[in-house]
Amino acid sequence: MAWDEWEQLKADTAGQASPGMQLAGTGSGGGGGQGDLRASQKDLAAVGNSAFSLFEDLGRYGRDAWSSSQTAAKDLKSQEYEIGGALHHVQARWEKQLQSLLDACAHISNHLDYTKKAHQGDEYHVASTISSISRLDSGFDERTQR
Repeated sequence: MAWDEWEQLKADTAGQASPGMQLAGTGSGGGGGQGDLRASQKDLAAVGNSAFSLFEDLGRYGRDAWSSSQTAAKDLKSQEYEIGGALHHVQARWEKQLQSLLDACAHISNHLDYTKKAHQGDEYHVASTISSISRLDSGFDERTQR
């Protein structure tokens, strides 16, 4: 494509809105100016609690079969059964996947805790700023009423 063609295409589409580039609930789309994604503190707390509960349960019960699986794999290998190596491989993969899932659950739970604390700090900052502005406004109101 030549540069002139590119410039012409840009000029032709400059005045047109691309519906594929609009978020739902903004612009001419439905939703009355609000987006579709909403999450209450209660919803976020439930997700965080579920992630933490899953983390605890996986950590507690996810390795129950490890010892017996390793013993079986070792016994089968010593008897020259190839399935012993396969069982050991499956157990190693299970451990790797379990650790990934534990990490993901911990990340979700910790991130929601961090986000909650960060937003509490933001709320405090906004409230104190607005409070300062209203005090300043009241000072101007007093001056104009004299």
